[in-house]
Amino acid sequence: NRAFVGELSLDGSLKGVRGILPFVLKAKELNLEEIIIPYENLREAKLVKNFKVSAFKHLREVFDYLKFGNKPSYGEDFQEDFFEEEILGDFSEIVGQHLAKRAFEIAAAGGHNLLIIGPPGAGKTMLASRLPSILPPMTYEEALETTKIYSVAGLLSQEKPFISTRPFRNPHFNISEAGLIGGGTFPKPGEVSLAHNGVLFLDEFPEFRRDVIEALRQPLEDGKVTITRAAFTVTYPARFMLICAMNPCRCGYLGHPTKACQCTYQEIKKYKSKLSGPIVDRIDLHVEVPPVEIKELLKETPKNLETSKDIRERVIFARKVQEKRYGTPLKLNAHLSSKEIKKYVKLETGGEAFLEKASEKYGFSARSLHKVLKVARTIADLSGCEIIKKEHLAEALQFRILERKIYE
Repeated sequence: NRAFVGELSLDGSLKGVRGILPFVLKAKELNLEEIIIPYENLREAKLVKNFKVSAFKHLREVFDYLKFGNKPSYGEDFQEDFFEEEILGDFSEIVGQHLAKRAFEIAAAGGHNLLIIGPPGAGKTMLASRLPSILPPMTYEEALETTKIYSVAGLLSQEKPFISTRPFRNPHFNISEAGLIGGGTFPKPGEVSLAHNGVLFLDEFPEFRRDVIEALRQPLEDGKVTITRAAFTVTYPARFMLICAMNPCRCGYLGHPTKACQCTYQEIKKYKSKLSGPIVDRIDLHVEVPPVEIKELLKETPKNLETSKDIRERVIFARKVQEKRYGTPLKLNAHLSSKEIKKYVKLETGGEAFLEKASEKYGFSARSLHKVLKVARTIADLSGCEIIKKEHLAEALQFRILERKIYE
């Protein structure tokens, strides 16, 4: 009643294999007594709690163990606990950009996708790279699920076989569809799966190929990716926060207060046309990041500037409110279905009329309207309110109005 996993060399030595963590979890799920693996994979396999794992370096050792019960001691004791979080950067380092910081706080609290638009040097990449610092720490279950994906992809090292910090993936815009979504003859996880339970940051968003951008539709809607080949089908989880950054035009200075735009009308139209309506619809929050004035940059940084720790406390509070409401820490406001929106999104008196007027004025699609309601639900949770007020709706609406500008 055992499982055996590993690579056997001609001289009898056992070599490590990638993807050992899913094997061990499956063996535990099948109620097997133990799993026998190569010693190289022991550190990773030990992450699974309450299951017997035996590791060996040679086939002779496996024979002696099965025949006589002799188990060699290699003199090492691996820790099964979490590794410490490694978070780089803090929101207190960012000067100005108060509206953008607020948008990131809302996105982190509700698991929403975010589009940032601004000229070069406005701080778009700096803001995005600090998002992990305000996200809640991963639970053991989340970390285990993310580690499984990295194990299958062969991206774990023996020194650090556990992904304990939320992933932050930042692929270059020349990435292929297979690289982003996953694929190959023997399908490997793509960037959307490697960002599972974390952040996928797409800088210079319109520079990505059109087919690559459109391929994001399925994972954004379903939270998973299905790759089909002639002989088999593979499904990888892909529940991530999408953060996109783009310039307002190809040169980057459309609407800049001091620098003139060098693009023609046709160039601007062509640049923005890469973002299709269905993709923009799937992004919950749109925020404009203006350039920071030089005198503000040269000022001494105030000591009372809000840190990532302060923002993170509010985010964790909102996440706990959602966990209590939905009964699981994995369900967030961004994941609500149409049916669940009707059940959990309750507006104050006059809220529906207010939203109806705004919808008529800005021509929102049904999906856009649902996004507004989800974001308003998160803003209310951050405020500790169960009933969504007009001010919550108004704040949510200001993060959708920008989608009209994209196509102007």
